[in-house]
Amino acid sequence: MSADLALSGFIALYIFMLAGFAGWVIIGNVPAILHTPLMSGSNFVHGIVVVGGVFALLNATTVLEQAIGFFAVLLGAGNAAGGYAVTDRMLAMFKTSGSESKHHGAGKVHHLKKKG
Repeated sequence: MSADLALSGFIALYIFMLAGFAGWVIIGNVPAILHTPLMSGSNFVHGIVVVGGVFALLNATTVLEQAIGFFAVLLGAGNAAGGYAVTDRMLAMFKTSGSESKHHGAGKVHHLKKKG
């Protein structure tokens, strides 16, 4: 059983443009207060980019297609890792000052002194 999926260049470009426009419209209407939770919850999209890049790389027949697939996987993986790192840093800002953060003061030990 074979699962061949062939997309012509025009159809692939159309899907890419449609996805880009849909993302622009959706993200453009998100209020600023919801940006951090949305970013935190939607980093899986970068994983889809990596899967698409792997698919393009596996179906590449020319050197140009292989280069495009390689850069798609490379940039998608970097975007996913960076997205999670930025989200972790942003969420660390919401921790209370009494809790220990791994980004600020990691490795420091704080002792409470008993009063007489």
